[in-house]
Amino acid sequence: MVVCSGRAASTLAPVPSSSDLSQLEVFVRVVADGGFTAAADALGVSKSFVSRQIGQLEDRLGARLLNRTTRKLTLTDVGTVFYERCRRILDELEQAEAAVANLQAAPRGTLRLAVPMSFGVGYVAPAVAEFLCSHDELSIDMELSDRRVDLLDEGFDLAIRIGQLSDSSMIARKLASTQLVVVASGEYVASHPRVQSPADLRDHACLLYSYSPNGHHWELSDGKTSETVAVSGRVTANNGEALGRLAAAGHGLVLLPDFIAAGPLQRGEVVRVLPRWSAGGHVWAIYPHSRHLSPKVRLFVDYLALRWSDPPWRIA
Repeated sequence: MVVCSGRAASTLAPVPSSSDLSQLEVFVRVVADGGFTAAADALGVSKSFVSRQIGQLEDRLGARLLNRTTRKLTLTDVGTVFYERCRRILDELEQAEAAVANLQAAPRGTLRLAVPMSFGVGYVAPAVAEFLCSHDELSIDMELSDRRVDLLDEGFDLAIRIGQLSDSSMIARKLASTQLVVVASGEYVASHPRVQSPADLRDHACLLYSYSPNGHHWELSDGKTSETVAVSGRVTANNGEALGRLAAAGHGLVLLPDFIAAGPLQRGEVVRVLPRWSAGGHVWAIYPHSRHLSPKVRLFVDYLALRWSDPPWRIA
C-alpha cells in the first residue's frame, strides 16, 4: 500500500474561498456592465470596493486582466480567457443552487401528461393514483392517445413513449424495458401453415399498427440474429389493444408489446408464435429541455423509474 506524504498532498489546488468567489463575481460584473461605476451601482457597493477587489484578484493571479483608461475599459488577452471561464463557473454555480432549491420545493400546480392509450390505462393511471396520495398540492391532466403529441406546441410537461425515439431536442429518460411478441389465437395457429421462421410471416394475415415507426415491417431478433420481414394484412388500427382483440378472434397474427399481450396470454386467448423471437424496446419519459427541471416533473419521473424498475408486464 502506498501512503502519500504530507509534502505530496500539498500539491493539490486550494479550495476557493468565499472572498475568491466574490472577486470573480465583481470581475464578471465589471466586464458585463462595462466599467467600475456601473458594476458598483449594480452590486450596491462603492466604486473603491470594486477597484480594490479587481486589484487583489490581479495580484493573486499575477496577471493584468483589464486595460484601464479614463475613457475606456477593455479586457487583455489573458482577461478575455479568464472572463469566459469565470462566467461559466458562476453560471454553473447558479444552476447548482437552483437545482437544490427545486429539489427542496414541494411539487405543486398541474402536471400535464401525454401517454399511450393502453399503457396509460393499464400502468400509468395506477401509478398516478398512488403518486397523488403523497402530493396533495399537485393535479394531473392526462391525455391518453397513441398519437405523438408536440409537447411544446400543445403545452405538455411530460410524455410517456414506447419503442424507438425520433431525433429530438427533448430530454429522454429510460424508465423500463419492454418487448414485442408475435401472438395469434390457438384456432388461427391450428388452421394455418406453421410459422417456423420470421420469413414465414409473409404468407400470413398480419394485423398492422398504424403508428409503427417501421411501417409494415416487423423487426425480430432471437438474441443472436435479427430479421426484418415485410408483412401485410386486411386490418390496420391505431391501438394495440384493439389489434390484440382481433387476433384473439382469429383474424391473424399481431406483434404486440408485452404489456398488452401478457393478459391475453395468461387467459389463454392467444398463444405465442415464434416464441424465441421478439423485438426489444423501452418505456421513455420525454420532456422539454430546461435549465431548471421543475420539481413536479422530476419527482414524477423518478417515481415511475422506481415503480417500474422490475416491470410488472414482463412475460416469462
